[in-house]
Amino acid sequence: MGRGRAKAKQTKVARQLKYSSGGTDLDRLAQELAAERGGSSHSSAEESDEETDDYGYEDDDED
Repeated sequence: MGRGRAKAKQTKVARQLKYSSGGTDLDRLAQELAAERGGSSHSSAEESDEETDDYGYEDDDED
């Protein structure tokens, strides 16, 4: 007994997270998805002339 308020609070917070807009930055999401697919995005602050693998290490393979 006595768990009613805690459960109600958790339910309220869960609903807020589920239904709130969350302020999603759609432009940044599009950039990230384009980068994952190997496409180019319209602007990227982290562009580099060196090739790197998924972990940020320089790619020594020249295939």
